[in-house]
Amino acid sequence: MMDRLKPLNPYLKRYWKHLAWGGVAVILYNVVKVLVPIVIGHAVDDMQHGITQQKILFHALRLLLVAATSAVFLYITRQVIIGASREIEYDLRNDIFANLERQSPSYFHTHRTGDIMARTTNDLSAVRQLLGPAIMYSANTLVFTCAALPFMWRISPKLTFFAFVPMPFASVLVQYFGNRIHRRFERIQAMFSDISAKAQENFSGARLIRAFAQEEAEIDSFEEANREYIRRSLHLVRLMAMLWPSLEFILGISLMITLLVGGHEVVQHQITVGQFTSFNVYMVQLIWPIIAVGWVVNLFQRGTASVVRINELLKQQPAIADDPTLLACKPDRSAPYVDAIPTALSPCAIHGDIEFRNLSFAYPNGPTVLHDINLTVPAGSSLAIVGPTGSGKSTLVSLIARVQDAAPNTVLIDGAPIRSFPLSELRSSIGFVPQETFLFSDTIRHNISFGRPDATDQQVEEAAATAHIRTEILDFPRGFDTLVGERGVTLSGGQKQRTAIARAVIRDPRILILDDALASVDTYTEERILEGFARVMNGRTTIFISHRISTARNADQIAVLVHGRIAELGTHDELLARNGYYTSLFEKQRLEEELSVAT
Repeated sequence: MMDRLKPLNPYLKRYWKHLAWGGVAVILYNVVKVLVPIVIGHAVDDMQHGITQQKILFHALRLLLVAATSAVFLYITRQVIIGASREIEYDLRNDIFANLERQSPSYFHTHRTGDIMARTTNDLSAVRQLLGPAIMYSANTLVFTCAALPFMWRISPKLTFFAFVPMPFASVLVQYFGNRIHRRFERIQAMFSDISAKAQENFSGARLIRAFAQEEAEIDSFEEANREYIRRSLHLVRLMAMLWPSLEFILGISLMITLLVGGHEVVQHQITVGQFTSFNVYMVQLIWPIIAVGWVVNLFQRGTASVVRINELLKQQPAIADDPTLLACKPDRSAPYVDAIPTALSPCAIHGDIEFRNLSFAYPNGPTVLHDINLTVPAGSSLAIVGPTGSGKSTLVSLIARVQDAAPNTVLIDGAPIRSFPLSELRSSIGFVPQETFLFSDTIRHNISFGRPDATDQQVEEAAATAHIRTEILDFPRGFDTLVGERGVTLSGGQKQRTAIARAVIRDPRILILDDALASVDTYTEERILEGFARVMNGRTTIFISHRISTARNADQIAVLVHGRIAELGTHDELLARNGYYTSLFEKQRLEEELSVAT
């Protein structure tokens, strides 16, 4: 049990003062609570010598004082211990999220989003209950039992012995059911992850499901998974349904023994009626702690199972990370430019010179995607990459921002290996527009300023104008404050792409990468965007992937990538003169344009 809780040790140490004060409150609460039966016993014995109004009032006030004091300490106990569990839950959730944010894209390709969400919600809640209610009720049960036993023994050792004879059977029951509860809860949580993943995929792919008329099929599939989840949950319910009545039955036997043995001792005048009453009150006070043992066992088993699942997220190391010996440094973004090169630079400032040196790359457990790439992109220049689908264009540019990690010393920035730059500084110097456009469920303004939260309204509008979307945004009822919906669902494909371009441009990056960012816009809009880009590209390294010659033709150099190799490299005119792949692509697209004009 304790081994499973080791991942929580740093959090328990962080809040040890809260838990210590909670422990003190638990002790004081139970010390006061244990006086209640004594007060009642004294009252019963006192009443045997005559009942008066004064006696009733006196004993009632004594009982009220004890109960009020007990209530105060109970409030402090719950406030401190439950509060500490909430604080630990808060820290755990932040740490899990922060660690997930550091993971490379490959992690999310191999782990379902629904499963991750289940662990950060359902499992985290189970851990909080383990650290809050489970600890509190366990401490209360233990302390009260230890505090009550001396008073019960003082009343009658014989009665105490017989009353606690059935208790070992309760321990055996708890151990037996506890192990089975743990195993079943692990299976339930795994099934809950499957259901969460299923729901997340359906919500994200709602358009596709409707387009293929698969609503009923998906509903049936979800219902089947949900039925399995309920089946497993009912197995756990049946287990709990057996545990609690069994504990109550054992407690009932203890009360029966107490009545038989205690009644006999009262008749024999070995104990007084008041003492017998006190003993029975102690037994009644033990009812809830003993019954709560079953609930606490359930919480502990659920919590320990969830700790294991959460720890898998916490200990997951990013596949792409900084070298621990690397010193953090920040580029001097305020440095003035002369011929596109900063005149004053900090030690790791990025100029934008990019080199691929003998680069070959393969995805884990996959074939080699890039073969022996040798290519230099001088700082401030532009490179266009064209080629057939699946030739490795997106993979190549993803290596620049270390979205994927190439072999050491195969990708260089300003002559230095890319791994010598801190990830945060490298990526902050890059404006990246990925092939698959993603927008947050937020306003257009916040989506554009995502990479630069301090951007002014004017800067946001200028970036939108550069991406040729400002006019369309202003036509919306709420302009830049328009909510775009989940993944930007309220915008067209072209509008989403241009918003993503504005998001990259507003960062004013040293390196600007556009991965087929103009694929969803028409040729007229493309020309307008490229006109605006002429100013943006000045003074920064620009790399863009495109299937259109019209996009690539004005680049300083064009690389033709075929089957992961550079088949052709040169300017637009140079490549046309070679009469190769680029020339055939150019002729094909020119023919398509002529046919479209003719029709």
